[in-house]
Amino acid sequence: MYHRIAGRKLQRTTDHRQALLRNLVTSLVMNERLTTTEAKAKELRKLADRMITLGKKGDLASIRRAERVLRSKAAIGKLFKELAPLFANRNGGYTRIIRTSVRRGDHAPMAIIEWTEKKAAEKSPGKEKKEPSRKGLFSRKKEKKAEKAPEAED
Repeated sequence: MYHRIAGRKLQRTTDHRQALLRNLVTSLVMNERLTTTEAKAKELRKLADRMITLGKKGDLASIRRAERVLRSKAAIGKLFKELAPLFANRNGGYTRIIRTSVRRGDHAPMAIIEWTEKKAAEKSPGKEKKEPSRKGLFSRKKEKKAEKAPEAED
């Protein structure tokens, strides 16, 4: 029987599964968006929401509990200083899962997992970075060729 057993095994041993989820939640905190399989995303959601809850508490015990899961000091700092204040007014539902497509090799359903709140800099549409124009790159190459050509004649 399979009563009272929660969570997915993901075809891994316990240690391997825990290491996988720790690495995924660390990457989610650092990059704020991940593409992974749907089953991994659903398992990751539980752990990620728990980390945000610890970040909102912000006491020493919460920091130490987060250090057990997150694998880098930079991720811990970002969780407590940047991400947790974004969710101060929210009582859960910190992540969203967007189903995308299937993986070509094994037909596994893929999904994107990301935070529901965005930073203030990302929210404002006027602060977008513009890519450098390609016209300037090509004109510089022509100028360099023009400079080299007279030297070759002398």
